[in-house]
Amino acid sequence: MKVRAKLCGLTTRGDIDAAATAGAAYVGLVFFEKSPRNVTIETARSLALHAPVGLAKVALVVNADDAALDRITASVPLDMLQLHGAESPERVAAVKARYGLPVMKALGIASRDDVARAQLYSGVADQLLLDAKPAQGEALPGGNGLSFDWRLLEGENWSVPWMLAGGLTPDNVAEAVRCCAAQQVDVSSGIETAPGQKSAALMTKFVSEANS
Repeated sequence: MKVRAKLCGLTTRGDIDAAATAGAAYVGLVFFEKSPRNVTIETARSLALHAPVGLAKVALVVNADDAALDRITASVPLDMLQLHGAESPERVAAVKARYGLPVMKALGIASRDDVARAQLYSGVADQLLLDAKPAQGEALPGGNGLSFDWRLLEGENWSVPWMLAGGLTPDNVAEAVRCCAAQQVDVSSGIETAPGQKSAALMTKFVSEANS
């Protein structure tokens, strides 16, 4: 089965074109002002409208309230919302009900207890994104180039689709896929030449290596 790749933190139409050419299944648009990959609603709308049919457009938000989500969803044609903050299962369910879009919940993993906590979201989220837990005091909840021990996921059964994230690069994604039988992978900093600066060559290599 082909491994589906999500290329996150895209900021230009050229990024969208490169992701489509690389064979990405999803593109991520970041709505988080502290991130070097943050985009305005106007830019996100332009990028989403530019994306070819079949390339799923995902909005990444961090502890966004309904007012913020209202503004985003009213202007940007989206296929999925990614909740990357401290949202509770109840909040995930409320977002799904309010916006009628599939919801992916991102969860930081550093221990078996974190894996067990992630399972609590299986009943409410449409997908899970299993990321490296950020260091204490880290400003960004993801996109930090950190990985976690993929062996923590060995033998784990999930009732919803899940995506592996955290420190993935073209050089290690094949190993990560083999280690925990991931069918979906997410990358942001691993396809950049500098924070927020995406590389078309690295996008292509990443998707290729994920399926090697």
